Amino acid sequence: MKMKTKFAISGLAAGIALAAFTTTAQAQERWTMTSTWPDSIDLIQIDRHWVELVNKIAGDELQIEFRAGGTLMPGTEVFDATETGSIEAAGDWPGYWAGRNPAFSPLATTTMLFNAVDYLNWIQQWGGWDLYQEIYGQYDMVYLPYGITNNESGFMGRTPIESLADLDGKRLRLSGRDQGRVLEQLGGSQVTLAGGEIYQAVERGVVDGAEFSTPGVDYNAGFAEVVEYWSVPGWHQSASVFGVMINRDAWDALSEETQEKLKIAADATMAWSIAWSERGSTEGTEQFIDAGVTINQLSDEDLERIQEITNEVILRGACEHPDHAKVYHSMIGYLEHYATWRDISAPFNMSRTMDNLPSLEEIEACL
Repeated sequence: MKMKTKFAISGLAAGIALAAFTTTAQAQERWTMTSTWPDSIDLIQIDRHWVELVNKIAGDELQIEFRAGGTLMPGTEVFDATETGSIEAAGDWPGYWAGRNPAFSPLATTTMLFNAVDYLNWIQQWGGWDLYQEIYGQYDMVYLPYGITNNESGFMGRTPIESLADLDGKRLRLSGRDQGRVLEQLGGSQVTLAGGEIYQAVERGVVDGAEFSTPGVDYNAGFAEVVEYWSVPGWHQSASVFGVMINRDAWDALSEETQEKLKIAADATMAWSIAWSERGSTEGTEQFIDAGVTINQLSDEDLERIQEITNEVILRGACEHPDHAKVYHSMIGYLEHYATWRDISAPFNMSRTMDNLPSLEEIEACL
């Protein structure tokens, strides 16, 4: 009897030791993560928020060392570095990769279409999550959307833009393939500049105006020092999504429990980011006004014209690439479905009421 007890105790001790070893092994999982954003751009706070949450709730299995954009490599190189496994993860804005696949453009932002709540709804309940996995999966990555900001500031510069007629001949810093196509049809020309180059480009007159992000981010980037006029609303990016690219092998090395914790941290960060950016947009707007910047509002007629051009651009792009068509088909399908409830709950609904959408049937024909 004593011998059995001794064996039982030995077995229990071995089990405890094995469990401790497993926990230790999980604790040794360490990632290096960077971002497209340097410390000088407030959007890096979204990346930091997610990393801090992960290190708190999954710290026994995974620790992420986060490095600001530009400290490990240029922001333009983080996609390749994550794909090849040089680093395990990188925070991004999907639109930067539209040259690889145009589907990245609507995964990042839309012109005259989604607002922040639309992106939240679509990602969480209408199939958006799966499309991020499908598109990033083509490059051996998992993607966790974890940030959403509402519509961006609009164009700022030293020349007033009071109507669409004022866009004619203007050189404007603008991100996004579809956004550039819309601007071209409005008579302007797209100039591509990194976020850190915008201040000097406006100051020196290299561009007539520029957009970058939300009012809070733009103000903290110093734009109030060099701009005199601000054209609203930010129709070019009606909302934006941010997230983390994760190397597939690094993701697969995690337990399912740890993977789930990373997803939970992403959902929590996404909710936080909307409120954080809206508070920042409110305070940033107040600061631009206090700095003496003149705000010019486009008319309803001008916005209707932009919507018409946007619809044409979406349909043209859909027939150029099946992935582009697939993402927009899902988005338009969501808007049409959600309208069943959305429109009868206006003005207390959580989304924009729309009656002029790109043709779902024409997009289907491009699939």
